Parts: sequence; C-alpha cells; structure tokens
Amino acid sequence: MIEFDPTQPKWQQIADLLRARIASGEYPHQHLISEVQLERELGVNRKTVRKAMDALRSEGLITTTPGMGSFVTGPGS
Repeated sequence: MIEFDPTQPKWQQIADLLRARIASGEYPHQHLISEVQLERELGVNRKTVRKAMDALRSEGLITTTPGMGSFVTGPGS
C-alpha cells in the first residue's frame, strides 16, 4: 500500500501513480492494468480505481475493451 496525501483525492493520486508507471515503461504498450490487482495493492475501493482509470482513458493513455480489460495505449509505449 502507498501512503496517500490527505490533501488530494485518492483517485487523482492513483492516476498520477499509473501515469508514472506508464511513462517509466513499468507498464509498457499493451500491458493489461488490473483494477482488482490495484484495489488490493493500494488498499482502496474499486470505484476509486475506476475513477483513476477513467481519467487515464480520457487522456488517451489506456483503452478499455469490455470483457478483456484495460490496456496501455499512450505515451511511454
């Protein structure tokens, strides 16, 4: 689990973390990002993870295919 800054929304901090992982190559192009795994890793509610994923999707960093999952598509790939 990470230590969250109480002055910022958790979803925003998670989105920042995921952006950094994509930019560093830790999550390369076509990497599957698991909401369930993030929920467990970060100790947050699934809705919080989904809000962060929505932000990345709107930025074009990930794409989500129903029944398949969310994959890295943007910068860093």
